[in-house]
Amino acid sequence: MMKKLFVPLALITAAMFAYAPIAIANVAYQSTMLLVQKIFYFHFATWMAMTAAIAVSGVASLIYLFKGSKLADWYGVASAELVVVFGLFGLFSGSLWGRKAWGVWWQWDARVTMATMLVLVFLGYLMVRKYGGPGSEKLAAAMGIFGAATSPFVYKSVDWWRTIHPQTSVVRQLSDTFPDAWYLVLYCTAAFLLLTVLLLTARVRLEAMRSELDRMYLAAED
Repeated sequence: MMKKLFVPLALITAAMFAYAPIAIANVAYQSTMLLVQKIFYFHFATWMAMTAAIAVSGVASLIYLFKGSKLADWYGVASAELVVVFGLFGLFSGSLWGRKAWGVWWQWDARVTMATMLVLVFLGYLMVRKYGGPGSEKLAAAMGIFGAATSPFVYKSVDWWRTIHPQTSVVRQLSDTFPDAWYLVLYCTAAFLLLTVLLLTARVRLEAMRSELDRMYLAAED
C-alpha cells in the first residue's frame, strides 16, 4: 500500500515545500520580531517532526526489546536518525532566532539544554548500534526508550522552570492573535510530517534490502 502511495505523497510533499517559502514571504510581519519571526514557521514544524520521530522510535524500540521484531528494529533506527537530523535543524534555527531575541547565539536555557541532551541521547543510540558489537541493538533500543520517556520533560521544561524560552502557550496565543500565521504553522507542520513519513518509509525499505543482502551473502558462503 505504502509503495503505491510513496510517489504521490512525494510529489505532494515537494509541492508543499516549494510553496512554503512563498507563503512565508507573503505573511505579515510579527510586530516585535519582524523578519526574524518567520524562522518560527520551519522551527516549530521541525520540532513537531522530531517529536513524531521520537514517538516512533520509542514504540519501535519497546517492541523490539521485548518481541525481537526485525521490522521494529528497522523503524527504531530509522526514526532515531530522523530525530538527530530534525533535532540539529531545530537547534540551528533556534539559535538564529535566539540571536535576535536574546542577543546571543546560545543560551543555557532549560528547554534548549534539555533538547540538546535529547538529541545527544539519540545520537548515542546510533553510535551504540553501529559500533557496539554483537547485541548492541538491544542496548540501543533501551536508549531509544529512555529518549522517548524523557522527551515530555523537554516539552514541559519551559512551564516548570524559570526560562527565557517562550512557554508552550505561545502557539495558542499565535492562533488567537495572528490566525494567518497559525494556518501557515499548520501548513509547514503538515509538510514536515509528510517528509518524515517519506524518509521513514525509504529508510526502513533500505534496512530491509540490507538485511536481505546479508541473508543472501551468508547463504552464498554456505
